Formats: sequence, C-alpha cells, structure tokens
Amino acid sequence: MSTTAVRKEGPPAGTPTSTLTDHVRGYVGRVRGGEIGALPAVLGLIVLCTVFAVLRPSFLTTANFANLFTQGAAVTLIAMGLVFVLLLGEIDLSAGFASGVCAAVLANVVTVLGYPWYVAVLAAVVTGMVIGTSLGFLVAKVGIPSFVVTLAGFLAFQGVVLLLMEEGTNISVRDDVLVAIANRNLPPALGWALTAASVAGYAAVQLLRHRNRAARGLHTDPMVVVLIRIGGLALILGLAVYVLNQERSFNTLINSLKGVPIVVPIIASLLVLWTFVLQRTSYGRHIYAVGGNKEAARRAGINVDRIRISVFVICSTMAAIGGIVAASRANSVDPNTGGSNVLLYAVGAAVIGGTSLFGGKGRVLDAVLGGAVVAVIDNGMGLLGYSSGVKYVVTGIVLLLAASVDALSRRRSAAAGNR
Repeated sequence: MSTTAVRKEGPPAGTPTSTLTDHVRGYVGRVRGGEIGALPAVLGLIVLCTVFAVLRPSFLTTANFANLFTQGAAVTLIAMGLVFVLLLGEIDLSAGFASGVCAAVLANVVTVLGYPWYVAVLAAVVTGMVIGTSLGFLVAKVGIPSFVVTLAGFLAFQGVVLLLMEEGTNISVRDDVLVAIANRNLPPALGWALTAASVAGYAAVQLLRHRNRAARGLHTDPMVVVLIRIGGLALILGLAVYVLNQERSFNTLINSLKGVPIVVPIIASLLVLWTFVLQRTSYGRHIYAVGGNKEAARRAGINVDRIRISVFVICSTMAAIGGIVAASRANSVDPNTGGSNVLLYAVGAAVIGGTSLFGGKGRVLDAVLGGAVVAVIDNGMGLLGYSSGVKYVVTGIVLLLAASVDALSRRRSAAAGNR
C-alpha cells in the first residue's frame, strides 16, 4: 500500500521525466520513501552557519572562511576513505592512528633521513597501503571481525607512532613543498582558471549524460534541472573563489594572503576520482552489491574477499594522505598526530554526511559534507569560547542524530518497498 503511495509522487520508472514539476514530485516521493541522501547534512550546515554568523559575526570573515578548509582537510580526507569501508557495513577504528604512522614515516624520511619530499610522500602512501592490506587480509581471509582487527590496530599503531617518534620527540617538517600543501594558496588567476575548468567539465558530463540517456529512451532529468545543477555549481564555486581571493592579511606590506588554499583542489580531485570509481566503474558497483547483500554478491560471481580487502587498502591510503596534510598544517609530527579526536571526527563526518552504518548506502561526497559540518561546529564553538568538552558533546549529539536519521530512513525505505 505504501509502495503505491510513493509511485504516485512521480512518473513510472523507466519513462523520461518531461517537466520540472514531475522531477520535484519524484524527489519529494523519494524523500518521503526514505531516500533522503545528504539532505540532513546540507540543512544542518545551513542552520549551523546561520547560527554562528548571528552569534559571532567574525565567523563570516574571509580569513575564517579560508581557515575552515584547512582546519577540516585532514579529517575530510580520512572520512573519504572510511566511506568505502562503511559501504560494506564494516568499520576501521585504526584510521586515525594509521594516519599518524604514515605522517611519522613522512617526517622521518624527509627530515631525519633527508630524502626529497616526493620520496617521503611515496613512503607514507605505501605505508598506508601496507596497513590497509594487512587489515583487509585479517578481516576477509582470516575471518576476524573488522571491529576487533581495527581496534587492535588502533592500540598497536599508537605504539608504532611512539617508536617512530622515539618515545615522544617532535620532528619538524620544513620542506617547502610539504608545508605549502596546507599553508599556502593558489594564485588568484589560477583559482579562477580551475573553477572555470571544473564548471566546464561538470557541464560537459551532465549534458552528455542527458543526451545519451534521452537517445536510448531511458529515464532522464528535464533539461532545466540539468541547467540548474550546472548554474548552481558555477554560483557556489564562483562565490567561494571570489571570497578566498580577497586579501586576508592584516599587514600586506609584510605578507599578502589571498587565494584558494592548495589543499582545496587536492580534496576536490580526490572527490572526483573516488566518485568516478564508485559510480562509473564495475568495481564501484561491486562495492555497493557486497554492502547490500554479501551472499547475493558472492552468488553473482563477485570476488567478495577481494572487494573487502581493497576497501581497507583505500581507507588506509586515504588515511595516509590525511596524515600528510595534518603534518603539513602543523609543520611537524608528534606522538599525538592522528590521535585525540581525529578518528571520531572522521567517522562522524562520514555518517553525518549521509553514509549508512548498515552498509550499501553512501557517497564520497558525504564525507566532504560531513567534514564541513564537523569543521563548522569545531570552528564556530571555538569562536564562541566554548571548551573542548562542550564541542565533543555537541558533535556527539549531531552524530547521534545523523545515525538516528539513517536508521529511521532505512525503516521508512523498507516500509515503502525500497532498498
């Protein structure tokens, strides 16, 4: 009965959507049927920004806007990797300290051993891949639950970081290229050029997809919706680049500070890469299939063990990249790198953004949206003068609300006859 009600909200599956009204009705029907996606994260982000802007006008300054990107970059990158593990209904509790291990390797290679930055980055990334392969093998081949394996890794990697840092020393990272990742900005002209290229590329993909689906008689969104998406992206990116290109330095005679932070295009590139992998490759479809029903995926001929191992490799590799960014932002690595609230914030970012803890539902974009929510909470409450304890409580409540919304939406989706 509820299935029929949902179908009335939009046109039948497999028929082209001809009008904007049909598209809106279909979207409302999907939301009412439990397919809410990242809607709660987007609404939460708008509400939080509005509240902090009213309570603390300095929240809206260009300097603070730029700071939000660098402040949440490492957590967002780690959360992007965690999305892959969560899609299978697994968990990686070691991702935080895995990023710390990789950051420690980076610092030792570039500072202590004196190798070039690219050798240090390669060593850190390879370390992440080895960690992920080991964890995935224990989960997929040995059969140990991921919670137990990664909890053991959480404890062990803390010890590895201490050993690499010689029981508490701090290793500085002074290489100009590494420091620039989280502390330097693109020239304003380059920021505009990348924005134009991004919008043009997105427009080409959207228009080509629309044309191909229409030519095959498949369900497609109306052209006005496609144009709204392209225009919306152009508007958001254009405003962001305009704001970031404003002068943020208090003394321009000593140092000019304007432009898009270098870490932003890095995150954007990885977002495009992993989104393509999940949505446009057979490997991505296999991840969703295994996350939805592991046994059915196995009977369909999917190598489930290989998929399970690979997502842990991706997760730890992204943790390594997050560790590199963290080391760049701090200009150093210490035994606390990757510890404290890093893991909690990363898992929270993925879930708050809309990735399901039950597996089978989520996107890499969720990590970016959730990371923005976490960064805004941390930044805004810091500006208001609240203690770390209050920040943790509020972030925990937001995470609990996100998990509750996920559980309720899945229940609603099941009642509506959807998966």
